[in-house]
Amino acid sequence: MRPVPTLHKRERLAPSAWADGAFFCPWFEPAACSFAMPTSHNDPDPMLRPSAHTLSIPAARSRRGLLALIALAALLLAALLPRAAWALTAQQAHAIAAGDNDARIAALQSAVAAGDARLAPLIQALLDDAVKVDEQRAYVLREGSYVEAATGQPAQPPETAEDVVNNNRMRGELEAALAALNLFSADTTARRAAIADLKGKVTPAMLPLLERAAAQETDDRLKAELSQLRAMAGITAEAADQRIAAARELAGSDDPAIRNLLTERLAPAADGGEADPAVRRALQQALDAVTTRLAWGERAGVAFTGISLGSILLLAALGLAITYGLMGVINMAHGELIMIGAYATFAVQNAFRAWLPQAFDWYIAAAIPASFLTAALVGAVLERTVIRWLYGRPLETLLATWGISLVLMQGVRSLFGAQNVQVENPGWLTGGVQVMSNLTLPYNRLAIIAFAALVLVGMTLLIARTRLGLFVRGVTQNRPMAACMGVNTARIDTLAFALGAGIAGLAGCALSQVGNVGPDLGQGYIVDSFMVVVTGGVGQIAGTVYAALGLGVINKLLEGWSGAVLAKIMVLVLIVVFIQKRPQGLFALKGREA
Repeated sequence: MRPVPTLHKRERLAPSAWADGAFFCPWFEPAACSFAMPTSHNDPDPMLRPSAHTLSIPAARSRRGLLALIALAALLLAALLPRAAWALTAQQAHAIAAGDNDARIAALQSAVAAGDARLAPLIQALLDDAVKVDEQRAYVLREGSYVEAATGQPAQPPETAEDVVNNNRMRGELEAALAALNLFSADTTARRAAIADLKGKVTPAMLPLLERAAAQETDDRLKAELSQLRAMAGITAEAADQRIAAARELAGSDDPAIRNLLTERLAPAADGGEADPAVRRALQQALDAVTTRLAWGERAGVAFTGISLGSILLLAALGLAITYGLMGVINMAHGELIMIGAYATFAVQNAFRAWLPQAFDWYIAAAIPASFLTAALVGAVLERTVIRWLYGRPLETLLATWGISLVLMQGVRSLFGAQNVQVENPGWLTGGVQVMSNLTLPYNRLAIIAFAALVLVGMTLLIARTRLGLFVRGVTQNRPMAACMGVNTARIDTLAFALGAGIAGLAGCALSQVGNVGPDLGQGYIVDSFMVVVTGGVGQIAGTVYAALGLGVINKLLEGWSGAVLAKIMVLVLIVVFIQKRPQGLFALKGREA
């Protein structure tokens, strides 16, 4: 081997040595050194030929060091670059967009498992029906122009390109794939939503992606949900031991979706269920454990819905407890007074939407007094014009108030139309509190329960502790004696009836937050209101409370067993039997016989 010449200081390299292309310059030589470069056309590497004949060796050394650093940085970047940043190839994009569904789904799942960076925009474009394909490539419509799906470079599809059409099955797979890619989002809310979207859609092909997402997840709750997703995907894996392990992991869940999945896997093998006996035993054990855990949430849900229905019945019956229980008026128009309160709430909502849109979430604060005053005013007018002439004549009162109810319903139809109107919940009454996986307590139901309690406390204090309440009790118990004591009985009758009508209006305001508002709203509560008052004891507010809550819970328990219609019939039969045995209701009036 020819020795490599060493250049020191101002030595010159001979042309023959340059032609050999080998030289060595000491890196730690303190003195500057240079070498001469030949300028003939026989140079071995013209790219190295400088414009000057002499190049400083320290400058060359700096350039070579810079190139070495760039190469090292490139190697490190290639080693550390995550797999999710690998580019989608044109062949993969075309396979996802064109062909039969089975082949497209297989290509899609393969790309999702690899976590390609350009996959999410392509999936979104497919969901938006903004993709064309030709024989080799896929094109995405973006901001009015087409780009190549794999590279993102502008590209005009040929005239022979066809639009991609996705059926419901393919759309479901695309949505699941997009949710799977969102598992790597930096936003915790987006990852949580992606996990929720993937439930019931995971497949064994997603296992590598789910494992990577679980490894990167920092939120403990989301990590547990990802572990559950992995088990849901493994429940249909090819290996039996993997399916058994997945079933055992799912046994600790309290999610209704897991129960549905296990039930589906336990279907007969001919219907697509599990065929391996060992796996079926594991699935059955998991199903029993999940069902036992969910049963507590279902029981609590029945109790809550019963209490919620009882609070609604209580609101509807409290007004009737005054007009019928204390005054003895069989008011068949009580349901229409509830309806008037609901329509007053609708009118206040529209007023806020038109003139105070920034305070729309607080329209309910104005609707509560408005519904009370509107229904109380209508009740006072009815008492002064019709009912005052019918005290002590129950049959005539029943017929008259029934006719008034028809008039009120027709009047509402003339003013607001025969169709139901929409009353929106305020933002703070939307949603609910999730107590268990299968038990969510809606905010509007919780608010109605609290509102019914406040109305009950307010009415009790009004009747028992105020001067008006004293006069009402005196007039209803002994009208002649109250008149002899100087009480204006006619005025008290009007105020008492207006109070009962106003409470009915409050019930309508509450009902507008949980159901439809229409001219027939009150018809569904008039019979129930009378049943509550009669069962609790005429004139007994405490009896009204117990009867409302009891009938609500019993009705919901029977609904789960026999259905809504049969449950209503059974409740009515129970009330009839109860009244036969105890005509005065749960709480009888205490008094002395003459």
